[in-house]
Amino acid sequence: MSGIEIDIKALSRKYRTNVARLIRAWKKGLSDLELSRRTGINVATLYRIRSDIELTHRRARLAKKMESPEGKQLPVQRHIFLRPLV
Repeated sequence: MSGIEIDIKALSRKYRTNVARLIRAWKKGLSDLELSRRTGINVATLYRIRSDIELTHRRARLAKKMESPEGKQLPVQRHIFLRPLV
């Protein structure tokens, strides 16, 4: 996965299912409803698993952006918005 590590074992323990298999199925293009029918996992649980994974990715991308030199500086548009008279 593009440099971002997800603790799949922890998610598998948390939700008591094989999260790696779910990720592979999502990558193949299966919908949550199809996965629910095939695995017997509730659709709401699949949604929570997917949102946990997305949140982990989002946090990792944000942390990486904040580590970069240009990440600490606000965008030009934001500067104009915060100080419109300058």
